[in-house]
Amino acid sequence: MRHFLALSVILFAGIGTATAQELRPLCPDRPGLGTPACTVDRGHAVAELGSVDWSLEQDGAERIDNWTLGNVLLRYGVTDDLEVQAGWTAFGSVRTRDRVTGSIAHGAGTGDVTLALRRNLSHPDGSGFSAAVMPYATLPAGGATMGAGDWAAGLIAPVSYSLNDTFGIALTPEVDAAVDEDRRGRHFAYGSVIGLSAALTKSVSSALEIEAMRDEDPSGSSTEELAGLSVAWQPQGDLQIDAGAVAGLNKTSPDVELYVGIARRF
Repeated sequence: MRHFLALSVILFAGIGTATAQELRPLCPDRPGLGTPACTVDRGHAVAELGSVDWSLEQDGAERIDNWTLGNVLLRYGVTDDLEVQAGWTAFGSVRTRDRVTGSIAHGAGTGDVTLALRRNLSHPDGSGFSAAVMPYATLPAGGATMGAGDWAAGLIAPVSYSLNDTFGIALTPEVDAAVDEDRRGRHFAYGSVIGLSAALTKSVSSALEIEAMRDEDPSGSSTEELAGLSVAWQPQGDLQIDAGAVAGLNKTSPDVELYVGIARRF
């Protein structure tokens, strides 16, 4: 972790001249299922790291454990309301156990690269009524285990509204050209996240979210339904530490997911 933060400091040292007092409140993408509408301050960068992420899928035939380590997202503020993003999964592992035979299959590798632009349309600090559009593309840079096998693209349009100083609501509709299950070609997918956030103290916040995503894969359509609860702690104005849990609400969703991470502004 220290090496990652040190590298980020080197990469972003000297960018921007604004003092900490002039910066907007830190507004990372993590944690949670949704995407915020806020953008990074002009000339500044935010490095976000999903330190550990584990998910479980199981039925009567098999159990699948998924691990990702080093899920990195770098964000840079080009203007007061426009940012660029680059994301990459440094390492992922999938362990599949056959419940009948007891045999175990294991695969590991790196993930694909995701590039995105986020243009805020109202209140780039995320206060009041905030809205944004975020086109993105995923490049097939990962291996067979973690990579999708082909390029994908989509559009996310996050919207949030502060009800008062404590509570806020958020909506994250999304449409995708997702990669087919056979790793060749694309199909239509769409859905949204709706969430309620709460400021528990001046430095601790929490969010409860529900997500539904419809996937029209040629091999068979399915709908993934998830519920997530996350907590974030900001001990400093430029630092956040977070944790979260996600539960599947139907048979086509992962049973459970647990994760921890960190975000740092430079």
